[in-house]
Amino acid sequence: MKSLLAFLAMAAAFLTGTAYAAPISEDEAYAIGLEAYTYAYPLVLMETTRRVSTNAGVDGKLRAPTNQFAHMKRYPDATFKDVVRPNADTLYSTLWFDVGKEPLVLTLPNTAGRYHVVPIMDMWTDVFATLGTRTTGNDGGTVALVGPHWQGTLPKGMRIVRSPTEMGWIIGRIQTNGAADYAHVHTLQAGYAAVPLSTWGKPQPPAPAKPDPALDMSPPVEQVARMQPDAFFALFAEVMKRNPPHDSDYAMLLRMERVGLVPGQSFDLAKAGPAVQRGLTRAAADAYPRIVNRRKSIALTRNGWGAMGNAIGVYGNDYLQRAFIGFAGLGALPPEEAIYPMAPLDAEGKPFSGASRYVLHFAKEELPPADAFWSLTMYGADQFFVANPIDRFAIGDRDKLVFNADGSLDLYIQKDNPGADKETNWLPAPEGPFTMNLRLYLPRRAAMEGSWTPPPVKRVP
Repeated sequence: MKSLLAFLAMAAAFLTGTAYAAPISEDEAYAIGLEAYTYAYPLVLMETTRRVSTNAGVDGKLRAPTNQFAHMKRYPDATFKDVVRPNADTLYSTLWFDVGKEPLVLTLPNTAGRYHVVPIMDMWTDVFATLGTRTTGNDGGTVALVGPHWQGTLPKGMRIVRSPTEMGWIIGRIQTNGAADYAHVHTLQAGYAAVPLSTWGKPQPPAPAKPDPALDMSPPVEQVARMQPDAFFALFAEVMKRNPPHDSDYAMLLRMERVGLVPGQSFDLAKAGPAVQRGLTRAAADAYPRIVNRRKSIALTRNGWGAMGNAIGVYGNDYLQRAFIGFAGLGALPPEEAIYPMAPLDAEGKPFSGASRYVLHFAKEELPPADAFWSLTMYGADQFFVANPIDRFAIGDRDKLVFNADGSLDLYIQKDNPGADKETNWLPAPEGPFTMNLRLYLPRRAAMEGSWTPPPVKRVP
């Protein structure tokens, strides 16, 4: 009798065009859950970051209400915890947008030839548009950022950029040549503006900040790491309602349907079948470390630098890479704008430690090939800056470096000051473990295609 009822149910589903899902085992739910957690991680991290970043009203923090720019007035320091692996090369101008109701008109400043980049990310962390020096030039102008379903008329001559999701993040960067350059960059930042299309050209005071004192303001990457599986998948489902999957995601969506994760629908793990509950709970526990440990599988160059690859900023269906970059460097630029070689190990294949001293030696012909600028940045074990006596978190070609007589360059990487004759070239290290990133802005072909790689970081005996 049961088999007959099952057959009739399948037949009815077929005749009505309704998808029929066979019962799923715990192991199947677990396998799907591993994929689903990895797929969902960037969306959940972005939403968590959005909540923190738009909880405005805290002086000195890079926060503003939705659809308003927030400007960093100085380089981030060791107290900055909103985004992992920040840079100390540019001053940020960021905006969390919501174009679900109407377009947002963006105004960019004329930077008079100075390098700047305005990447626009959807809620899945894909950079779907990049404005600035490389693409639109340095003369500024206006752009209408519109939602995925918007239909209407824009003022004549206004450029349109369509977001795949209703919400997203703009993380503008302006080249900044040290603290003495802050005042000038502030004048450029003042040229950024964002107003709804309906009020464009009309005086309108910015919406007042209304911070929520109850909101968890701890680092977003840590908040997501603490989320229980039911909360994680529930938040994923809610955010996906306004921020649809990409057109190439159908294979993943069909997989997720089998455990009840369907775009546009809420999800309550407690109401799922026992096998799905057990499978997704196990999967969440294993998927997060799988994302974190992705770093261990990154191919190293012959000199020990991590080759992050060109799948940064735009990820296609490489969901693990997308999740890892979200974890390790949310907001990373596409490789045409910047590349980020990472040093996880020294020349001997050992992890870096503040207990040792290191030298990074560039021969004259080995200096980083970048058309804008380059830098080397220090991070502690938590992926944030670490306080040091001279408040230096990065060093690069805009610093007053001392070159050797043959045109080569030595950078000294250690915890203690190497002495007055070497301090100019010193990148302070923390006491414990650390990693570093080189940043090359507007990298040349040799860097992008791999014919140039950074030299090894050698430990000093």
